[in-house]
Amino acid sequence: MAQYRPQEELGELFTDVQEGAVFTDSKTFVDAIPRYPVKEILKKYRERQDDSNFDLAAFVNENFIIPSQPSLNESDTFPPIVEHIEELWGELVRVDTPSAGSLIELPHPYIVPGGRFNEMYYWDSYFTMLGLQVSGRNTLIRQMVENFAWLIKEYGFIPNGTRTYYLSRSQPPFFSLMVGLLAEVEGDSVYTEFLPHLLQEYRFWMEGTHELGPQQKAFKRVVLLENGSVLNRYWDNKDIPRPEAYKEDVATAELANQQPSLTYRNLRAAAESGWDFSSRWLGNGLTLSSIQTTDIIPVDLNSLLYQLELTIAKAYALQENDEKSKEFVVYAVNRKNALLEYCWSPEADFFMDYNFTSRQPTGVYSLAGMYPLFFELAQEQQAMKVAGIIEEYFLYPGGLPSTLTLTGQQWDAPNGWAPLQWISYVGLLNYGYTDLAETIKERWLETVENEYQESGKLLEKYNVIYPEVAGGGGEYPTQDGFGWTNGVYLQMVKDQP
Repeated sequence: MAQYRPQEELGELFTDVQEGAVFTDSKTFVDAIPRYPVKEILKKYRERQDDSNFDLAAFVNENFIIPSQPSLNESDTFPPIVEHIEELWGELVRVDTPSAGSLIELPHPYIVPGGRFNEMYYWDSYFTMLGLQVSGRNTLIRQMVENFAWLIKEYGFIPNGTRTYYLSRSQPPFFSLMVGLLAEVEGDSVYTEFLPHLLQEYRFWMEGTHELGPQQKAFKRVVLLENGSVLNRYWDNKDIPRPEAYKEDVATAELANQQPSLTYRNLRAAAESGWDFSSRWLGNGLTLSSIQTTDIIPVDLNSLLYQLELTIAKAYALQENDEKSKEFVVYAVNRKNALLEYCWSPEADFFMDYNFTSRQPTGVYSLAGMYPLFFELAQEQQAMKVAGIIEEYFLYPGGLPSTLTLTGQQWDAPNGWAPLQWISYVGLLNYGYTDLAETIKERWLETVENEYQESGKLLEKYNVIYPEVAGGGGEYPTQDGFGWTNGVYLQMVKDQP
């Protein structure tokens, strides 16, 4: 199992390469594989770096195997889109072999998102699995669930992605939904099989609950609220620049009006959210340097943890352990009540994140507000108001943007993302808003199909406000492949006439 950690082991060489922008993408260097023992490389660097003719880029190429982005098959003629996705599964599947790099080697095959994302990612994988289910690739679904279970057993949680530099944070906890998906294929025994892993993930998110009190309102991922409820926030165990975005994080911290370590923690916590980055996390709603992720109770995270609690309760019930099952039902009911109290905004007629330091909703309209409908947490009246807001403000020619704010961040308008179209679509169906759900589905499918007919690519994100313009923003170019777009597309078209 790889344990190479570039930021910690390469010292000043790491800093010099990242700050010197030897690569246009900071992720390239942390994914590079040392050709020689790291201590040897570092010794050579210290001996040679002051030479008048020293070339840092050449030194890096001489001492590291630089990853190349896998190129997907490209031609001027494109097969039907479903046929193309079926072919893509074969190109996006990976089987790990031992390496000296930062990759965490997994025991079973898995699907990667695509492009620069050449390892297994946590929340991406659930939406990818939706497509694998339609494709009948049930063995691969099981193998990926077993990979995630292995990660929980090995590290105590599921990291953001399978790289050593992601081991200080997780991502939105979709493991319980993956278990549910596998149970649809194999039966309810799956719930009891993975109960130990579901419990371990729950303990990770709830760590420190017993530390909370009048003097300690927040600890890691748990927060004590005014009414005595405990809800969760995103966090990261480190407060230094992300290795895979080093120069970007340093630049952001230099603009911030707070301690650099606070900015780094908040940037990392936003990366745990999967929404890196979005106006959801910004103090002034516009600039990244105002980021305050750790002050915020996210509506999506707590909806997911409600689902985790119910899944654990179901698994215990299947074991006929009624006492433990009831215990987790109580946890879920308490969380639901707290979420409805703190994350429903009567003024906005929408579910919003709650800033527990200012004791008020953030005021940011985002599709995270659809999670209570997806998990059927919302009251009928609330769902009606949410549907009205979606139809009036979010519905655009290409689908739904993540938020209504233009910031230049990739998880804001005008971008639409496959997972959020799916959450919104299913959420509206759950409450009977079938026409609106179908409209969203049709517009999203058309967006994906039009881009595919134009370029032969399935993209990570799309511009849904002006679908003829490419999606963009954020720290890196739009990637193609793309796992979760493929998965959601196949799920949405499977029932089409």
